[in-house]
Amino acid sequence: AWDSLRGLVEGLADEGKLWEDIWASLQRIAWGFAIATVLAVPIGILIGVYRGAEALIEPLVDFVRYMPVVGFVPLTIIWIGIGDSQKWSIVFIGTFFQQVLLVMDNVKRVPRELVDIGQTLGLNDVGIMRRIILRAAAPAIWDTLRISLGWAWTWIVLAELVAANTGLGYRISAAQRFFNTDTIIGYLIVLGILGLITDQAMKAMGRVMFRWAE
Repeated sequence: AWDSLRGLVEGLADEGKLWEDIWASLQRIAWGFAIATVLAVPIGILIGVYRGAEALIEPLVDFVRYMPVVGFVPLTIIWIGIGDSQKWSIVFIGTFFQQVLLVMDNVKRVPRELVDIGQTLGLNDVGIMRRIILRAAAPAIWDTLRISLGWAWTWIVLAELVAANTGLGYRISAAQRFFNTDTIIGYLIVLGILGLITDQAMKAMGRVMFRWAE
């Protein structure tokens, strides 16, 4: 079984398609995930700290979060086209709204006692945010990003199943049309390996950056 699997992966690599598809999917994930994270983290922190912002923003985020991402695929094709930006948008939609709410929860779990100590020591709101809340919540926020990156792999495959000519999802869709189950299985295994690598890499980075949290 392992010999068959190795032969399958080597065959895909020899054709040159595997590396091209991996690179295409990685680029799309990177852009969509980065845009979502840059926007979601500060918004999540904001609504986690200020009740007024939570009352204003959280209902809208919750509303969109329950909409199925697959329903946005045809809409984004109509609005954006079939280029890479459409693929970014699906990754963005699939991760941004979840990230906002998870980051909000990460911030809310910071012990109130730490904030009280900061106020006792004379820190202003900015000081409490920067020196207490952000530092205390940072390890949990990093875990949130790690988890949502795993979802991004799912959404990029979904985006590439339609209106794409490169990428792991596209290759799975093309293989399905010809009932080429070996290729489908091979690409699914590659997706699992890539997801595991990125997850373990983020875990390792988290242990280095937040050694004090251990």
